[in-house]
Amino acid sequence: MVSAPGYDASPLSRYPVLYLLHGRDGHASAFLEIGIQHTLDSLIEQHAMSPLIAVMIQDHSGLQNWRNLGWRNSESYVVEVQQLVDRMLRTIPARSARAIAGSSMGGFGAMHVALANPLRFAVVESWLGFFDGLQGELRSAAPVISRLGLHAFLYGAEADPVALPEEDPAFAAELRAAGADAEGVIYPGGHSLGKVKEHLATGLLFAARSLSGAARREAVEEARARWRG
Repeated sequence: MVSAPGYDASPLSRYPVLYLLHGRDGHASAFLEIGIQHTLDSLIEQHAMSPLIAVMIQDHSGLQNWRNLGWRNSESYVVEVQQLVDRMLRTIPARSARAIAGSSMGGFGAMHVALANPLRFAVVESWLGFFDGLQGELRSAAPVISRLGLHAFLYGAEADPVALPEEDPAFAAELRAAGADAEGVIYPGGHSLGKVKEHLATGLLFAARSLSGAARREAVEEARARWRG
Protein backbone atom coordinates (compact mmCIF):
# COMPACT_ATOMS: atom_id res chain seq x y z
CA MET A 1 0.00 0.00 0.00
CA VAL A 2 1.12 3.56 -0.75
CA SER A 3 -0.51 6.10 1.56
CA ALA A 4 -1.38 9.64 0.59
CA PRO A 5 1.11 12.35 1.57
CA GLY A 6 -0.02 13.83 4.87
CA TYR A 7 -2.09 10.75 5.79
CA ASP A 8 -0.50 10.43 9.23
CA ALA A 9 -0.45 14.18 9.83
CA SER A 10 -4.10 14.77 8.90
CA PRO A 11 -6.18 12.40 11.07
CA LEU A 12 -9.50 13.88 9.93
CA SER A 13 -8.87 13.68 6.19
CA ARG A 14 -10.31 10.93 3.99
CA TYR A 15 -8.97 9.83 0.62
CA PRO A 16 -9.99 8.12 -2.61
CA VAL A 17 -8.35 4.77 -3.38
CA LEU A 18 -6.69 3.32 -6.48
CA TYR A 19 -6.50 -0.50 -6.54
CA LEU A 20 -3.74 -2.02 -8.69
CA LEU A 21 -3.62 -5.54 -10.16
CA HIS A 22 -0.38 -7.12 -11.42
CA GLY A 23 0.14 -9.21 -14.56
CA ARG A 24 0.48 -12.95 -15.08
CA ASP A 25 2.99 -14.56 -12.71
CA GLY A 26 3.70 -11.08 -11.42
CA HIS A 27 3.83 -9.55 -7.99
CA ALA A 28 2.14 -6.58 -6.36
CA SER A 29 5.58 -5.08 -5.70
CA ALA A 30 6.07 -4.63 -9.46
CA PHE A 31 4.30 -1.28 -9.21
CA LEU A 32 6.76 -0.17 -6.56
CA GLU A 33 9.64 -1.36 -8.73
CA ILE A 34 8.54 0.87 -11.60
CA GLY A 35 8.33 3.86 -9.25
CA ILE A 36 4.69 4.39 -8.41
CA GLN A 37 5.56 5.87 -4.98
CA HIS A 38 7.90 8.46 -6.50
CA THR A 39 5.54 9.26 -9.36
CA LEU A 40 2.56 9.75 -7.06
CA ASP A 41 4.55 11.89 -4.64
CA SER A 42 5.85 14.06 -7.48
CA LEU A 43 2.45 14.59 -9.09
CA ILE A 44 0.85 15.44 -5.75
CA GLU A 45 3.67 17.80 -4.75
CA GLN A 46 3.28 19.56 -8.12
CA HIS A 47 -0.47 19.89 -7.43
CA ALA A 48 -1.13 17.96 -10.65
CA MET A 49 -3.42 15.63 -8.70
CA SER A 50 -5.01 15.31 -5.29
CA PRO A 51 -3.69 12.81 -2.74
CA LEU A 52 -4.97 9.26 -2.88
CA ILE A 53 -4.20 5.84 -1.42
CA ALA A 54 -2.80 3.20 -3.78
CA VAL A 55 -3.42 -0.44 -2.82
CA MET A 56 -1.49 -3.16 -4.66
CA ILE A 57 -3.16 -6.58 -4.50
CA GLN A 58 -1.40 -9.96 -4.85
CA ASP A 59 -2.95 -12.87 -6.77
CA HIS A 60 -1.78 -16.46 -7.32
CA SER A 61 0.53 -17.22 -10.25
CA GLY A 62 -0.75 -18.93 -13.39
CA LEU A 63 -3.02 -18.28 -16.35
CA GLN A 64 -6.26 -17.46 -14.54
CA ASN A 65 -5.46 -14.33 -12.55
CA TRP A 66 -8.26 -12.19 -11.11
CA ARG A 67 -11.14 -14.62 -11.77
CA ASN A 68 -13.32 -16.89 -9.68
CA LEU A 69 -12.45 -20.29 -11.14
CA GLY A 70 -12.44 -23.57 -9.23
CA TRP A 71 -10.67 -23.18 -5.92
CA ARG A 72 -9.44 -19.70 -6.89
CA ASN A 73 -11.65 -16.82 -5.83
CA SER A 74 -9.45 -13.99 -7.03
CA GLU A 75 -12.25 -11.65 -8.10
CA SER A 76 -13.96 -12.08 -4.74
CA TYR A 77 -10.62 -11.47 -3.02
CA VAL A 78 -10.29 -8.07 -4.73
CA VAL A 79 -13.74 -7.12 -3.42
CA GLU A 80 -12.80 -8.35 0.07
CA VAL A 81 -9.63 -6.23 0.01
CA GLN A 82 -11.69 -3.19 -1.01
CA GLN A 83 -14.09 -3.79 1.87
CA LEU A 84 -11.23 -4.24 4.35
CA VAL A 85 -9.47 -1.11 3.15
CA ASP A 86 -12.65 0.92 3.68
CA ARG A 87 -12.93 -0.46 7.21
CA MET A 88 -9.27 -0.08 8.21
CA LEU A 89 -8.11 3.12 6.48
CA ARG A 90 -9.45 6.65 6.21
CA THR A 91 -10.95 6.24 2.78
CA ILE A 92 -13.94 7.90 1.19
CA PRO A 93 -16.17 4.79 1.26
CA ALA A 94 -18.07 5.47 -1.97
CA ARG A 95 -18.08 4.22 -5.55
CA SER A 96 -17.12 7.69 -6.75
CA ALA A 97 -13.87 7.48 -4.74
CA ARG A 98 -12.67 4.11 -6.05
CA ALA A 99 -10.55 3.38 -9.12
CA ILE A 100 -9.11 0.07 -10.28
CA ALA A 101 -6.28 -0.45 -12.78
CA GLY A 102 -3.96 -3.22 -13.86
CA SER A 103 -1.15 -4.13 -16.23
CA SER A 104 -1.26 -6.98 -18.77
CA MET A 105 -3.46 -9.72 -17.26
CA GLY A 106 -4.09 -7.27 -14.45
CA GLY A 107 -5.61 -4.98 -17.08
CA PHE A 108 -8.05 -7.74 -17.94
CA GLY A 109 -8.63 -8.27 -14.22
CA ALA A 110 -9.33 -4.59 -13.56
CA MET A 111 -11.91 -4.45 -16.34
CA HIS A 112 -13.44 -7.77 -15.31
CA VAL A 113 -13.76 -6.78 -11.64
CA ALA A 114 -15.11 -3.32 -12.49
CA LEU A 115 -17.79 -4.66 -14.86
CA ALA A 116 -18.73 -7.58 -12.59
CA ASN A 117 -19.09 -5.15 -9.66
CA PRO A 118 -20.35 -1.96 -11.32
CA LEU A 119 -21.61 -0.44 -8.08
CA ARG A 120 -18.12 -0.48 -6.54
CA PHE A 121 -15.79 1.32 -8.97
CA ALA A 122 -16.21 4.62 -10.85
CA VAL A 123 -12.89 4.44 -12.71
CA VAL A 124 -11.18 1.54 -14.50
CA GLU A 125 -7.90 1.41 -16.43
CA SER A 126 -6.32 -1.35 -18.49
CA TRP A 127 -2.60 -0.98 -19.25
CA LEU A 128 -1.50 -3.41 -22.00
CA GLY A 129 -4.48 -5.60 -21.12
CA PHE A 130 -7.11 -7.57 -23.04
CA PHE A 131 -10.86 -8.07 -22.84
CA ASP A 132 -11.62 -11.67 -23.82
CA GLY A 133 -15.16 -12.68 -22.91
CA LEU A 134 -16.09 -9.41 -21.21
CA GLN A 135 -18.87 -8.37 -23.60
CA GLY A 136 -21.47 -10.22 -21.52
CA GLU A 137 -20.32 -8.50 -18.34
CA LEU A 138 -20.47 -5.16 -20.12
CA ARG A 139 -24.05 -5.80 -21.23
CA SER A 140 -25.03 -6.70 -17.66
CA ALA A 141 -23.29 -3.60 -16.25
CA ALA A 142 -24.67 -1.22 -18.89
CA PRO A 143 -27.74 -0.07 -16.89
CA VAL A 144 -25.52 0.95 -13.95
CA ILE A 145 -22.98 2.58 -16.25
CA SER A 146 -25.73 4.53 -18.00
CA ARG A 147 -27.12 5.73 -14.67
CA LEU A 148 -23.93 6.37 -12.66
CA GLY A 149 -21.27 6.73 -15.33
CA LEU A 150 -17.87 5.05 -15.66
CA HIS A 151 -14.49 6.53 -16.57
CA ALA A 152 -12.21 4.17 -18.49
CA PHE A 153 -8.69 4.48 -19.94
CA LEU A 154 -7.37 1.59 -22.04
CA TYR A 155 -4.04 1.46 -23.80
CA GLY A 156 -2.08 -1.06 -25.80
CA ALA A 157 1.27 -1.11 -27.61
CA GLU A 158 1.48 -1.41 -31.37
CA ALA A 159 4.19 -4.12 -31.33
CA ASP A 160 2.62 -6.10 -28.47
CA PRO A 161 2.82 -9.88 -29.10
CA VAL A 162 0.69 -10.68 -26.02
CA ALA A 163 -2.40 -8.44 -26.14
CA LEU A 164 -3.77 -7.21 -29.47
CA PRO A 165 -3.48 -3.40 -29.34
CA GLU A 166 -6.51 -2.81 -31.58
CA GLU A 167 -8.70 -4.27 -28.83
CA ASP A 168 -8.21 -1.14 -26.74
CA PRO A 169 -9.94 1.45 -28.97
CA ALA A 170 -12.51 -1.18 -29.98
CA PHE A 171 -13.50 -2.04 -26.40
CA ALA A 172 -13.41 1.65 -25.46
CA ALA A 173 -16.03 2.20 -28.17
CA GLU A 174 -18.18 -0.55 -26.66
CA LEU A 175 -17.87 1.10 -23.26
CA ARG A 176 -18.91 4.46 -24.70
CA ALA A 177 -21.94 2.82 -26.33
CA ALA A 178 -22.95 1.64 -22.84
CA GLY A 179 -22.67 5.19 -21.46
CA ALA A 180 -19.09 5.29 -20.21
CA ASP A 181 -16.54 8.05 -20.71
CA ALA A 182 -13.89 5.82 -22.27
CA GLU A 183 -10.63 6.41 -24.11
CA GLY A 184 -8.64 3.77 -26.01
CA VAL A 185 -5.06 4.50 -27.09
CA ILE A 186 -2.30 2.61 -28.89
CA TYR A 187 1.26 3.64 -28.02
CA PRO A 188 4.47 2.73 -29.84
CA GLY A 189 6.54 -0.15 -28.44
CA GLY A 190 5.94 -3.59 -26.98
CA HIS A 191 4.65 -5.46 -23.95
CA SER A 192 6.73 -4.75 -20.84
CA LEU A 193 6.71 -3.18 -17.41
CA GLY A 194 8.99 -0.58 -18.92
CA LYS A 195 6.12 0.50 -21.16
CA VAL A 196 3.82 0.70 -18.11
CA LYS A 197 6.45 2.81 -16.33
CA GLU A 198 6.69 5.09 -19.37
CA HIS A 199 2.97 5.89 -19.17
CA LEU A 200 2.51 5.58 -15.41
CA ALA A 201 2.01 9.30 -14.84
CA THR A 202 -0.62 9.40 -17.60
CA GLY A 203 -2.57 6.59 -15.97
CA LEU A 204 -2.37 8.11 -12.50
CA LEU A 205 -3.45 11.53 -13.72
CA PHE A 206 -6.40 10.01 -15.57
CA ALA A 207 -7.46 8.23 -12.37
CA ALA A 208 -7.18 11.40 -10.29
CA ARG A 209 -9.11 13.57 -12.76
CA SER A 210 -11.76 10.91 -13.24
CA LEU A 211 -12.26 10.44 -9.49
CA SER A 212 -12.79 14.17 -9.16
CA GLY A 213 -15.32 14.06 -11.98
CA ALA A 214 -17.12 11.09 -10.45
CA ALA A 215 -17.34 12.87 -7.09
CA ARG A 216 -18.85 15.95 -8.75
CA ARG A 217 -21.40 13.81 -10.60
CA GLU A 218 -22.36 12.01 -7.40
CA ALA A 219 -22.84 15.34 -5.60
CA VAL A 220 -25.08 16.62 -8.41
CA GLU A 221 -27.14 13.41 -8.40
CA GLU A 222 -27.57 13.60 -4.63
CA ALA A 223 -28.68 17.24 -4.88
CA ARG A 224 -31.21 16.33 -7.57
CA ALA A 225 -32.53 13.46 -5.45
CA ARG A 226 -33.01 15.80 -2.48
CA TRP A 227 -34.78 18.35 -4.66
CA ARG A 228 -37.11 15.71 -6.08
CA GLY A 229 -37.80 14.42 -2.59
